[in-house]
Amino acid sequence: MIEALRSSPLVAAAAAALPDYDAWIVGGAVRDAALGEEIRDLDLALAGDPDAPARALAKALGGHAFELSSEFSTWRVVAAARGWQVDLTPLREGSIDADLAARDFTIGAVAVPLGGEEVHDPYDGLGDLERRVLRAVGERSFTEEPLRLLRAPRLAAGLGLDLDPSTAELARDAVGRAAEPAGERQLAELRQLLGGPDPLRGLRLMEELGVSAVVLPEVAGLHGVEQGPNHHLDVYGHTLAVLEHTLEIEADLDRFAGERAAEVAELLAEPLADEMNRGTALRFGALFHDIAKPQTRQERDGFVGFRGHDTLGAEVIEGIFAGRLHASRRLTRHLQALTLHHLRLGFLIPERPLPARRVHDYLRATEPVGVDVTLLTVADRLSARGAGPLARPEMVDAHLELAREMIAAALDWRREGPPEPLLRGDEIAAALELEPGPELGEAVAELEAAQYAGEVTDRESALVHLTQNRL
Repeated sequence: MIEALRSSPLVAAAAAALPDYDAWIVGGAVRDAALGEEIRDLDLALAGDPDAPARALAKALGGHAFELSSEFSTWRVVAAARGWQVDLTPLREGSIDADLAARDFTIGAVAVPLGGEEVHDPYDGLGDLERRVLRAVGERSFTEEPLRLLRAPRLAAGLGLDLDPSTAELARDAVGRAAEPAGERQLAELRQLLGGPDPLRGLRLMEELGVSAVVLPEVAGLHGVEQGPNHHLDVYGHTLAVLEHTLEIEADLDRFAGERAAEVAELLAEPLADEMNRGTALRFGALFHDIAKPQTRQERDGFVGFRGHDTLGAEVIEGIFAGRLHASRRLTRHLQALTLHHLRLGFLIPERPLPARRVHDYLRATEPVGVDVTLLTVADRLSARGAGPLARPEMVDAHLELAREMIAAALDWRREGPPEPLLRGDEIAAALELEPGPELGEAVAELEAAQYAGEVTDRESALVHLTQNRL
């Protein structure tokens, strides 16, 4: 492990930049070195105020230093290209022993002097890591910092660790406090859990510890909500199946996106908001797309329906993300759009092959999540394996074929946008003698649809079309 730390360019650069400071490498960097992983994030605990060393490190490494938390006197240094970051905090009580005693789990309570060789491991964290166990440092770990109730399932799932039984019991005893941390801190843990290598296990651990019922009661409320014959699972089981198939789609884009797979992969890797890319947001969309089914469930003459769960679901997401989790407006709207439009493609299956106008309607309605929501509909359809007509293999195949076609169209729409208007709005208004307002807006939209469908190709035919369409 020491060799791995010393061979890290980031560690070597930090040691060279801070030779006069009493600094310890702690937390994830030590763990990553022990696991043989590349070190891109470095946590340093220092004696005294980290302000000056942070600025010195930024100057030496060509990065940018800023205060991350005035409450905890934490500073962060980031690379200009965001390829690495270093967090600097003062040693708790000025002592490495006191600092490690206050940490969450033993695998993170290991320290190495920045310029030395000694490994300080008072809680046998490296032993736990070798045994693949996540164990709390102390009995007050969760009561001192309730956010650890989310961090435990996130770390266990992400690192492939078993949760120590006594630690699990401590978590269950403190689970009522899981929603106490600020919403943005909860969202950060959920982002890492859902964006990690095994989000399904992370969610199962949240469920086992009782964390889901406290932090995401709307998701926990999907348990036991029975569905119709197209589904073989209740809404909760179906939701996890949709997430599972979302992961399957990510891993096999050639199958689900065809020749445009590379472009879809690039899209999913795009940064979106709240330190989240579009791929992680799609996983959130899978988890929340049916969130309003409990409130909309109706059963009549043996038929079970959830009319309006898409529109109500968008409202519920507003409350969860913009309200409780303090997410950005961009992320909230993105997730709302995924939920609002997740049924749309399925309704088009009986109309295949789709006229160009229907493709245009879909692209315009789902913009800017056309590709994302189409992938979500595929995961949704693959997860409906009941005995109803929509679950028949031929219907599933038809959905997947249409989805590939729509993904290609949506990618083209993202790259090229709608067709360049043959007539400006003021020209349409003058020709049709319209005042600004809804009727003019409808005429502009009609011309765009007609151009996309190839029904008009020049100004003259556009004027004729609009005049006839008005009549």
